[in-house]
Amino acid sequence: MPNLKEVRVRITSVNSTKQITSAMKMVSAAKLRKAQDAVTQMRPYAEKLQEILKGVSAGLDTSENVYGRNDKDENVLIITISSNRGLCGAFNSQVIKHVKHLIADDYKGKNVTILTFGKKAEEAFRKTDHFIKGTLLPRHTNEIFDDLTYDRTAEAASKIMGAFKAKQFDRVMLVYNSFKNAAVQIVKTEQFLPVLPPENDGSGVDADYIFEPNKNEIVGDLIPKSLKTQLFKALLDSAASEHGARMTAMHKATDNATDLIKELKLTYNKARQAAITKEILEIVGGAEALNG
Repeated sequence: MPNLKEVRVRITSVNSTKQITSAMKMVSAAKLRKAQDAVTQMRPYAEKLQEILKGVSAGLDTSENVYGRNDKDENVLIITISSNRGLCGAFNSQVIKHVKHLIADDYKGKNVTILTFGKKAEEAFRKTDHFIKGTLLPRHTNEIFDDLTYDRTAEAASKIMGAFKAKQFDRVMLVYNSFKNAAVQIVKTEQFLPVLPPENDGSGVDADYIFEPNKNEIVGDLIPKSLKTQLFKALLDSAASEHGARMTAMHKATDNATDLIKELKLTYNKARQAAITKEILEIVGGAEALNG
């Protein structure tokens, strides 16, 4: 039978943990609402802009579109988006696992470089041969989550586009958690660069765009803006997924703590009852010995 004092200490400890997990759950729920609103508002705009971008870039020559398809496919950059903090279930591990799968299978034999957004992905890949080596790529990317804005994202995206233009990389991929709901996050892999041509839907209708004031000026502004928006949408998606994953994980932790406290209280009451019964038996035994 466990010691009463040990059980009391354990109950107090689990109660303290439960208060922390419950508080973290409420904080994540509040942050999730804001992040969810941001990503649901951004998605339609980003998707439509990307659709226009693909349509416009499909009609451009290679000389006109520096972000278009190239002949080489040897140097691959994988942008891995995770979080700076843990306690969010499998949120980080599933992204890291997916990137390792891409390196081992899809890009086997290619020169793969990994650019991370988030400390957890950085910690996972820092000591590998694939970690960021390109001088043109952005640094201190983890700080972007301290104040996630379009301007800060655009700065990082510009450096990535600069590295692609300099032919440092032939392909750039995005790997992140896409937000579905608070309990479900889906790992997504998107091609960032080169810009993919539009998929043929079988309609046979090709969009013929009229450029005003001129083609070069519109394309020169539209393509970089669309790519920056795509990266910003991925970061917003990942941030919303992180809060959803943490809220769910803390909810489960709080429920587990509640169940554990019930078990500990039951154990405590049994041990206490056993101690009282033992004392009564000792008193009765002592009284009988005196009377005898």
